[in-house]
Formats: sequence, structure tokens, C-alpha cells
Amino acid sequence: MSSWDDELGNWPGFPPLAGDAAADACVVGLGASGLAAIEALAGRGLSVIGVDAGRVAAGAAGRNGGFLIAGAEPPLHEAVARWGPCAVDLYRETLAELDHLSDLLGPDVVRRVGSIRLAGLPGPPASDTEAADREAELADCAAQAIVLRKHGIAVEDYAGPLGRGLYLPDDAATNPAVRATRLARLLARVAELHEHTPVTDVRAGRVTTRHGVVSAPTVVVAVDGRLDVLLPALRGRVRTARLQMLATDPVPARLPCPVYGRWGYDYGQQPADGRLFVGGGRDLFIEDEWTHDATPTAQVQDHIETVAGRLAGGPVRVTGRWAAPVGFTPDARPLCTLVDSGVVAIGGYSGTGNLVGPVAARAAVAQAVEGVAPAPYLSA
Repeated sequence: MSSWDDELGNWPGFPPLAGDAAADACVVGLGASGLAAIEALAGRGLSVIGVDAGRVAAGAAGRNGGFLIAGAEPPLHEAVARWGPCAVDLYRETLAELDHLSDLLGPDVVRRVGSIRLAGLPGPPASDTEAADREAELADCAAQAIVLRKHGIAVEDYAGPLGRGLYLPDDAATNPAVRATRLARLLARVAELHEHTPVTDVRAGRVTTRHGVVSAPTVVVAVDGRLDVLLPALRGRVRTARLQMLATDPVPARLPCPVYGRWGYDYGQQPADGRLFVGGGRDLFIEDEWTHDATPTAQVQDHIETVAGRLAGGPVRVTGRWAAPVGFTPDARPLCTLVDSGVVAIGGYSGTGNLVGPVAARAAVAQAVEGVAPAPYLSA
């Protein structure tokens, strides 16, 4: 269980599927992207059945850092270099998705506080290597700012108690578990949702679960981590990794917004209750973290605890540790691909699915229902 779940209270949940059923569309996965797909399908007047193997957002959608930051995994200047101008289009689409989410859920769930990209981590460098890396990242922040400003996207230089870097005022923070369950409650008015309904097979017109078969001409598979297990045909196009996090007791206020540093590999946020929610370290143990296992490991957790101390500016007491599987693609472009007649799969958000996932979901619905080809910032 994630410490984010502490704010859910007595979540009533949705019943498992009770036998065979039929609808115009079926969505597999009730995380951020799956819920966006349900919204898009229901908005077209279609009947929708949504299923999840566990609780709503019990996977990465409810166990991530709660960062609502625009763009994909690479910073914009790097994404433009890799993919071309379409990277700017994706950035703008994620900003529009954030505006929509803010309007839908309100400021108590979506806190428009911006985000900070730090060069390195707070505090004096622990070694000459860290000092050199910090300078290199500071230069990269400057390159990122140039491209953001070129395209009229808000960015400010940051120099403060946490260090130096960039402040991006359009971004936001959330409790990811609260964000997803609030959305699910809203969507339950227009769709049939089922938790604890593992899917065993997906093919054209048919989703087989352990509790029955859903017949539907349109199917959206919105599973990020372990997508390569559910749909073996996508192996090689998407790969599952483990992301790890921890939570601490409350500490004095230090983080005004989501903060990420050391090239984005380490990150944390501090809600109003003063706790720190901190993750990272995957790059330091990269081969071990390419796994479907969602069990925290001592080596990564030790690193994250050090990061938490640096973010806090002093010792911390850890109160919870967890991990979640997420999908990565070779070039970090999100996946939106037709896998069978009427069946579109999305995933591979490379650790940044809170806004990218819903953008991919809306594209998947347009492809499945209307035959609209995905934008070039999506890997088809």
C-alpha cells in the first residue's frame, strides 16, 4: 500500500464483474489514462465498461510522485531534438489536459503551484563528481529554458534555498490516488466500473476476465506497467521498470512545489501536512530495476532516504515504502498503437504518465472509434 492512500478514507470501491457483459466499449485499466479513455468514450455517447485487476489506481497511477508536469519524459529541448516540432505539440496538449483536470477536480485536488527542476540536489556537493555533474545540469537547464521561451512557454530561473535550476509555473501537484478515485466516482455516473477483475486475454471484440467476458467492438488497453505481459506482441516496443518511493514523518516546510533534480532521476513533493513523498534512484541500479516485480529494494530505498534528507535539510523518519511498475519505450515517446481490429493499446509513458497518459488515451479513443491516426509524438 502507498502512503498516498492515507487520504482516501473508506473507499467503497466498485464490485468485480459479475459474469458476461456487453457494451459499446471496454477499457482495461482504471488508472489516469484508462479513466481519461472512459471519459472520452462516454462523451461520444457510447456505453462503457471499465475493468481493473485491482483497486482504481492501485498501480503506478496511484503510487507515483504526484507530479502534474507538462511534456514527456525528456525535457522539451531534448524532446525536440529527438522527435522534431511535434514535441512542442505534446507539451501544449499536456498543458491543456492539466487545465481540464483542474476544472474537473478543483484546487483541493490539483494544486497549481508549479514545479522546480534543480541542477543536482540540495546542499553542498558530496564529491567532485557531483559538483561537475551539477554544473553540467545547470547548463542543460539553460538550454531547456531557451527552447521553452522560444515557444512562449512560461519558465523562470530558480535560485533559492534548494539550489539553482528552473521554475515552471504552469505545473501542478496532486495526491495521485485521490486524483484517480475522485475521477472514478465522477465517471461511475456514465460508465460501468469494476475493480478486482483481472484480464486474461484481449482480442478483437472480446475482453476475457477471471469473472466473465466483456463483448465490445471498441477496446482500449490502458495499462502502463506490465503492458508487455498482457499484450506479448508489444514486447520490444515497451519494457517494464520498477519505480520506488517512500514517505516520511512531517518535516518543516521546505518544498513549495514538486521538485526534481539530478537529471530528473530524483524527485519529491511536500503536501500541506508536512510529509515528504520522495522517489528516484532507478538509474543507479538500472539493470535490477528492469523488472515486473513491485517489491521495494534496500539499495534503492537507501538512496531515496538520502535524497529525502537532502530535500528536508536534515534527518528524516521514513513511515512508508512502496514501488510500482511502469512502462518505458526506446525513444520515450508514449505508445498508442492498434493491436487488433478495434483494439488500441496505450502505455510506455517512461515515468511521466500523469498528463501524458490521458493525452494518449484521448488519441486512442479517436483512433479506435473514428480511425484518426495518432499524432507523431505518439509511437504508433
